[in-house]
Amino acid sequence: MFWELLENEKDRLLSSLASYGSQDPLAAGTPRPTCLVGSEVHPQQGEEEEEEALRRKLKYFFMSPCDKYHAKGRKPFKLGLQLLKIVIVTVQLVLFGLSNQMVVTFKEENTAAFKHLFLKGYQDSAPQAVHTQSELYSRIHFAVEQYLALPEIALGRYAYVPGVMNGSALALCQRYFRRGAIDPVNDTFDIDPHVETDCVGVNPLNDSYGNSDYKNFTLKFYKLINVTIDFWLKAINIQTIINNEIPDCYTFAITIVMDNRAHSGKVKIRLQNQASIRECKDPNVSGHAENYARQFFDVLVAIVCLLSLLLCGRSIVRGILLQYEYVQFFSHRLGRSVSWGERMEFINGWYILLVVSDVFTIVGSFIKIGIESKNLSSYDVCGILLGTSTLLVWVGVIRYLSFFQKYNILIVTLRAAFPNVIRFCCCAAAIYLGYCFCGWIVLGPYHAKFRSLSMVSECLFSLINGDDMFVTFAEMEHSGTLVWIFSQVYLYTFISLFIYMVLSLFIALITGAYDTIMAQTQEQVRITDLHAFIAECKDTPCSGKFRGPEGSSCSFLCCCDW
Repeated sequence: MFWELLENEKDRLLSSLASYGSQDPLAAGTPRPTCLVGSEVHPQQGEEEEEEALRRKLKYFFMSPCDKYHAKGRKPFKLGLQLLKIVIVTVQLVLFGLSNQMVVTFKEENTAAFKHLFLKGYQDSAPQAVHTQSELYSRIHFAVEQYLALPEIALGRYAYVPGVMNGSALALCQRYFRRGAIDPVNDTFDIDPHVETDCVGVNPLNDSYGNSDYKNFTLKFYKLINVTIDFWLKAINIQTIINNEIPDCYTFAITIVMDNRAHSGKVKIRLQNQASIRECKDPNVSGHAENYARQFFDVLVAIVCLLSLLLCGRSIVRGILLQYEYVQFFSHRLGRSVSWGERMEFINGWYILLVVSDVFTIVGSFIKIGIESKNLSSYDVCGILLGTSTLLVWVGVIRYLSFFQKYNILIVTLRAAFPNVIRFCCCAAAIYLGYCFCGWIVLGPYHAKFRSLSMVSECLFSLINGDDMFVTFAEMEHSGTLVWIFSQVYLYTFISLFIYMVLSLFIALITGAYDTIMAQTQEQVRITDLHAFIAECKDTPCSGKFRGPEGSSCSFLCCCDW
């Protein structure tokens, strides 16, 4: 019998105190807070009715959708709308993801093809560099000659784009210091840091093989900064036909950079590719008619999210107005103020989450319509908006699970542990940033994983999770003795501190919050003034007293209650 009572008390604790139905927090004889006892002014009959009406309003406001249905008989349209929104927003994201995947794949595969076409001796994941003057000239001539012969050698269908430099389709340029004299024998140098640029153009549209000015292009090695080869190519992505979409036309802005800024005897070579998408001028696909189903679906999603936005916004406004009414009642009738903690209970964080999600979905849907109509090409922005909105929508599902007593343990635990977790993370972040800056400055020149601050952070975060430990240690063996000793102290102290102490304490915070919640089942639960005031309303949802005369003349938005 004792264990049954303990289990019932645990279920009551894990249930949301802000949800009022047939069971109220004070129904089992829980004492009323002393701040309410004796503070009332004995009201007249009209004031009693007004006070009871306010209690009934508050109780209805904090009810679950099921209790609201029993209280007023209104269908939970907003709940159904949110469930519908979850489905259609997810479908919209999947459709966009499939289309975006083809776009990204087309860009990546073309970039890989350009590297194999224009970089001599290119190998995947191998750094490209030359160390002699003849090799550098050879790489330049190879890239230009491959460009001129592109229609005959490329597997893809590409077209030249004139106008990169004074009407030429390709621009070969070198950037160098205005004056540079370096004499290592006498340890002297004379450099004018102003940068000048020399360029030569190549136009295959006029004379594919007669233009040989690039072969006479002389590099000023002793003061050379870099050599760049710039050109544009056009292509059409026809694989979108598989998804019943009109193909897109692409323009690739390709730049081959031969970097000599370090003047270390090693010139690094890399290829950069920027793709832009535009609508093709005269698309013609046999047997393909105009299909506006996707645009219609996107408009439907936007309308549903707009309706959800209006309903959630209305609920937030109602909560603020009810909060004001409650504060005024306590101030005028009881002569006391309401704490900010109780005020914030009227602001439902889930509604704010849904409002943000709806705004992201509406904006993302219109961008998606622009992409499908070939007026926009902001795939990344659209993907971020739709992806974030879908994430928020699915996180919002937790709210519906919290209506069930044994399903809201995650919410209750996170809510209890969140303040301490934030404070703990602030302290741990200070130590973590210290290790990041130290590793970047000291180990960066000797270790590939410490070359930039972002890479250091990624490496250290991986070490906390136990990834790549041996590889990180092994790569430090090639550094000097002093740096190697420092690296061992650095890595051992970081791993020991963050894995055995910081991470363990972080887990202990969550576990401690859970244990505290479980321990509170054996103690009397403290009821706030707000919930104590509401609990004095003994009307159950099925009593019929929540059905006011205004129920017969409510609008559509009024009927859309939780």
